[in-house]
Amino acid sequence: MDTKAFKRALHHSENYHRQGFGREAEVSVVLDTEYQSDLVQLIRNHNYSLERGDVTIRLAESFGFCWGVERAVAMAYETRRHFPDQRIWITNEIIHNPSVNQRLREMQVEFIPVVDGRKDFSRVTPQDVVILPAFGASVPEMELLSHKGCTMVDTTCPWVSKVWNTVEKHKKHAFTSIIHGKYNHEETIATSSFANVYLVVLDLAEAQYVCDYMLQGGDRHAFLKKFAAACSEGFDPDRDLERVGVANQTTMLKGETEAIGKMFEHTLMRKYGPQALHEHFLSFNTICDATQERQDAMLELVQEPLDLMLVVGGFNSSNTTHLQEIAVARGIPSYHIDSAERIGPGNRVEHKPLHQPLTVQEDWLPAGKIVLGVTSGASTPDKVVADVMERVFALKA
Repeated sequence: MDTKAFKRALHHSENYHRQGFGREAEVSVVLDTEYQSDLVQLIRNHNYSLERGDVTIRLAESFGFCWGVERAVAMAYETRRHFPDQRIWITNEIIHNPSVNQRLREMQVEFIPVVDGRKDFSRVTPQDVVILPAFGASVPEMELLSHKGCTMVDTTCPWVSKVWNTVEKHKKHAFTSIIHGKYNHEETIATSSFANVYLVVLDLAEAQYVCDYMLQGGDRHAFLKKFAAACSEGFDPDRDLERVGVANQTTMLKGETEAIGKMFEHTLMRKYGPQALHEHFLSFNTICDATQERQDAMLELVQEPLDLMLVVGGFNSSNTTHLQEIAVARGIPSYHIDSAERIGPGNRVEHKPLHQPLTVQEDWLPAGKIVLGVTSGASTPDKVVADVMERVFALKA
């Protein structure tokens, strides 16, 4: 399928909307009320630090809602106001934050149901409105909705669209797309749908496995078994790794994406020589500015003397998990929670350790004075962060 032509035709359809509906002013008032925080603004104004009783807060200098998330949420709110009497669906969580998604449910925005592991669009009618979330939607989903004739409101983050354009360039020049991401993440699913041939690698270890195969060959059956759910149909490692381009899920660790790109570049240079590198390797910068800024701010924050760290964000939020990784790598006691309700009763916290299920930690706040680092993922409203800090202040009062 010519995905570029499909998107071009979609963008010219009267049923497709990529901008708001002229209701920015009225929606912004509501968003400020529901998601902003005077406490967070106070800490920003005091050089990202606040002392209250035995607690000193050190807030990361870049955290929380990014521009792409703010845009997506605002467009969803505008959509509800612009179509007050129509049924509105969303193909997935608008962003990875439980409070924001719950608010949409309260606004009678329905989520496409998942039946036996697959989304069921059967109840969507031509009279309905369907929101595509900030992570985007796959080409088959957009094609299905286009054929149904329903109204589409596309809130896809422009940084995600930039990655799609990069994958289109890979395809145009017959390069395999190596995508650094989680193969079952909705953003990577959407990105891979724009590729012709692709392979998704999760981390440096998987990238090294692929590069070793490129240089030395190996067990083809074992390779295909390892990446069975993470490659295009009919993928052949002996054929499809001769010409590769690198892209990424926008929420991955910046340093890891860069290292993976360099790994493939050096591998292909060794195999084909520096003069032929351009015939075998393509690379474009697809690292999201907001993700990079939050990771850089976290790297600065963990240099300070901290007793413990709170990372606030959805448990299925990739960018939040990577912020947690930075704290763990630094050896700072760190707690990933999605809301203030995870704290208490008493001195206990329900949190998600890195790559582990939810667990409860008793006596998590040390006695006496503490310095607490705080950050949040790009899908987390300031108000949620403020509620978490207020709960800590109350416990230590």
